[in-house]
Amino acid sequence: MKKLLTLLCSAFITTACFSQGTSSTTAPANPATTPTTRSNPTNWLARHEGFVKQAKAGGIEILFMGDSITDNWRSRGKNVWEKVYGPRHAANFGIGGDRTQHVLWRIENGELDGISPKVIVLMIGTNNSNSDSADQISEGVEKIVAVTREKCPKSKILLLAIFPRNKPADKPEQLEKIHQVNERIAKLDDGKMVTFLDINKVFLGPDGKVHADIMPDFLHPNEHGYQLWADAMEPTLEKLLK
Repeated sequence: MKKLLTLLCSAFITTACFSQGTSSTTAPANPATTPTTRSNPTNWLARHEGFVKQAKAGGIEILFMGDSITDNWRSRGKNVWEKVYGPRHAANFGIGGDRTQHVLWRIENGELDGISPKVIVLMIGTNNSNSDSADQISEGVEKIVAVTREKCPKSKILLLAIFPRNKPADKPEQLEKIHQVNERIAKLDDGKMVTFLDINKVFLGPDGKVHADIMPDFLHPNEHGYQLWADAMEPTLEKLLK
């Protein structure tokens, strides 16, 4: 009887240890790489469906994708957009508040179906910096680039560094995350189909920070900021379009 109890205890301990080991090797899903809709998606889905309809209509030669910084080409950057990109058959698929996972969902649900822009301008990730790690955000951007390449193999991708920010609520570690992400996604530049471009210095003052005369809320450019963006990006964009 004593021997049987010893064997049973040994078996229990072995099973418990095995289960513990198995559990510890199961990595949690990365939210930044998991395609998902927004938590309150009514208007968001309507805008997505509008982009899908626009894609089906065709004729897009330059496509911008991203969050509110891209979205605001429609408002703060409207005059610059109409002058610089309007005549070049450009489309803006930016939605304010989006994170990498939201752009992934949009791409996987029709926004790139049936189109082949000459250049796709992508910048995303600043909204992820509130909660995700630098590695998670980088993996999210990397997945977007990979899926975009699958959907639009003939399109060149102009991947922009996440813009600088220094809102009063921004913590130093959040700003460091963005720096780390930019360093990592820069390696996606293959010299052929993916080009990484960091224009962040044009937004910074002598103290290395963005100022209200370019980004009034220290995150989103004003019209002058959008003109700086267009001017800094133009040489690379022109080269890719050729």
